[in-house]
Amino acid sequence: MTFSIRPARHEEAVLLPAIERSAAQAFLAVPELAWLAQADGLLPDVHAGCIAHNLCWVAVDGHDQPVGFLSARQYGADLHVLEISVAQSVQGRGLGRSLLAAAGEGAACLPDVSRLTLTTFRTVAWNAPFYARAGFRLLAPTAQDARLANLLRDEEANDFPPGSRCAMVREITPAGGA
Repeated sequence: MTFSIRPARHEEAVLLPAIERSAAQAFLAVPELAWLAQADGLLPDVHAGCIAHNLCWVAVDGHDQPVGFLSARQYGADLHVLEISVAQSVQGRGLGRSLLAAAGEGAACLPDVSRLTLTTFRTVAWNAPFYARAGFRLLAPTAQDARLANLLRDEEANDFPPGSRCAMVREITPAGGA
């Protein structure tokens, strides 16, 4: 099956939570995080806001149906990945890497954006290790700005195991830049 990446369309915002729920089924293999398979994800309104700002990309199948997405929001010089999810049935085909590449290309075209940021699980194979292979590096707590530090604190306050989450960053080369 052939897949491609494109900007999400407004009417697709309502489809993305189902993809996130499908992707979250992978957490059933991690006992302390199995509860995430039933957790609420981003609301369609959040995706719609990302789409309205051209900060949501979808992986689509040969019938142009979304099977994965990356939704992001700009915070100053950062394009922050709110969520990246690939439907469980098509995981392992490079769609996550392709979505990250699309976000990187999109970020490079935004004025004053110099990096991609995200928060993720430190030890889950398809989280921090995956992002490290995609060029992200861990941000030490002393290197985190207030936004990222507060986000990690909020995540722990919302049932993520203490110390399980981390912030990561990937520098962006501006389009047409060196």
